[in-house]
Amino acid sequence: MTTQPIRDKRQIKMICSYFASRKERRNLALFQFGIFTALRISDILRLRWGDIYNFETGKLRAEFEIIEKKTKKHKIVAVNPILRDCLIMLFKETSPASHDYVFSHPTRPHPISRIQAYRILKTAAKNAGVNVPVSCHTLRKTFGYHLWKKGASLAVIMDIYNHSSFAITRRYIGITQEDKNLAYKKLTYGFESV
Repeated sequence: MTTQPIRDKRQIKMICSYFASRKERRNLALFQFGIFTALRISDILRLRWGDIYNFETGKLRAEFEIIEKKTKKHKIVAVNPILRDCLIMLFKETSPASHDYVFSHPTRPHPISRIQAYRILKTAAKNAGVNVPVSCHTLRKTFGYHLWKKGASLAVIMDIYNHSSFAITRRYIGITQEDKNLAYKKLTYGFESV
């Protein structure tokens, strides 16, 4: 089965609550990083604190730059306020150096692996009672789906994803027939239904 976004906001909150209740700040930040930046897991895991935190000013950057591993394209990512708060708490808990990985392995100077990230997310979804299959790529798709539901232009989402066509982006964010039906029903041209 193709990976799908988490469409139900309550399920997103359930996963966040699961991590928070277990005081797993790094894992919560990992989940939020995926759903608030649309970065691939390979790009998320290689981030170091110096990439997102300005050690001279002692502040988290409002935006950061990255060269995507897969596409080799330059990207500027704005940090969402909710993600910002989570990262600040993680920073305070861990007191990292600029060369430390944001999502570091607890006993080695390396980031956690893709497989470990997948297990963390899958376990959290299962234990939180989320009834959709969750993978690392689910987070990226969740970002686009909810951005689209909030009214963002498909062109903007396509550009964020670095997709080459609207068709790819439409398939990618998992627009369902129910989403299409809702769009039909919302259009009124200012008329009242009888």
